[in-house]
Amino acid sequence: MRWSDLYRQLGPVSMRRIAIVAPAAAMRSALAVVGAAGVVDVDEPPGRDGTGPAGLPGYLAAAVRHDQVAALLGWCPRGALRDLACRLRAVGAAPVPLPTPPGTEPPTLLPAGPVRRSVAPLVGTYQTVAYPDVDPTVLAGVAYVAMFGIMFGDVGHGLLLTGFALAVRFGTWPRLARLRAGWPFLAGAGVASVAAGAAYGEFFGPTGLVPALWLQPLTDPMRLLTAGIGVGAALLAASYTVGIVNRWREGGPGVALYAASGVAGAAVFVGLALGAVGLFLHLPPLWLAAAALTLVGLGLAAVGFASTAGGGATGIAQTVVELFDTAVRIGANLVSFARLAAFGLTHAALGLLVWHAAAALAGRGVLGVVAAAVVFLLGNALAIALEGLVAAVQALRLEYYEMFSRIFGPAGRPYRPWRITTEELS
Repeated sequence: MRWSDLYRQLGPVSMRRIAIVAPAAAMRSALAVVGAAGVVDVDEPPGRDGTGPAGLPGYLAAAVRHDQVAALLGWCPRGALRDLACRLRAVGAAPVPLPTPPGTEPPTLLPAGPVRRSVAPLVGTYQTVAYPDVDPTVLAGVAYVAMFGIMFGDVGHGLLLTGFALAVRFGTWPRLARLRAGWPFLAGAGVASVAAGAAYGEFFGPTGLVPALWLQPLTDPMRLLTAGIGVGAALLAASYTVGIVNRWREGGPGVALYAASGVAGAAVFVGLALGAVGLFLHLPPLWLAAAALTLVGLGLAAVGFASTAGGGATGIAQTVVELFDTAVRIGANLVSFARLAAFGLTHAALGLLVWHAAAALAGRGVLGVVAAAVVFLLGNALAIALEGLVAAVQALRLEYYEMFSRIFGPAGRPYRPWRITTEELS
């Protein structure tokens, strides 16, 4: 595979600017074929408010006519052009490829697939990926389920979540059918919870049925806290890497170098991270290297901020404030990942409370055993509902505020192919 092909595959589906060209008398039939194919994002007629497609009459009226030929512009995925051409040939029309107009960005269609579709709402709810950018769907999905698993680490709870995902996929309940597209995402979160639970030795709490493969959260919280920040550092590094590529694609090497979400911000981040490691390990040479790298990053960022702030005292003040905000925000973003450990500890503490309460009741005769079973079941149900919701929200917050703020730049325009309705055909 050539590098250029790999480079293109990192982003959204490749789009081609086309003109639907047909004899004027056959333009209605050609548009009917285009609408039935459902692969062309047709340009809206001038003067519309963008609330929806113009429909067959609107597009027919907006077609450009010259002598006996009519044409209408739009965007089509490259992979769908051949099939569209075959369909249009039957009515004497054709899709004519055109060069992309300068300053025009094609609409964004992210690659399909069961796993990608299940994670797509996570990305789409935040922002439409710009056409030049890297598709962050896979990174977003992996990061989310990993963070959720760390905060919801319990083998039993994870197995229940995985079982629910399988029920969504293979079950026949109508109420679950609308969740079917998201079952790989749910299953991934369940598997991540099982893995983290095995590392913690948690199976519906500290029951002792599963040995701790790594640590017990409540007995070694500092190691869990350090690991949470380490995971955060890795995710931020991945976000900066994608952000640098995106800034390069959007504006070239200059933007990638000076942007706070590009090389400049990445240098400040690495410098602060190295400084923290040097402080922890008492390595003065590492402090010096970290300080130098941080200053280089701040210098690059200052150039970028100054280029947009303008001159004079106001521009200088704005640049200084933005530099300070960048440094503080990077440090705060990294420390924010400590919540992975904090909510993992909360989950373990709630499981311990339920287990101790059930164990205390179990030694008080038959009624005690029944009461213990009720406490164990209701306590775990409460833990799953409460901690599951908290972990889901916190993972989303970390993804949006800490990761996506570095990955995303200007928003793109979603690909909305026109599909003809039965009423229009009749």
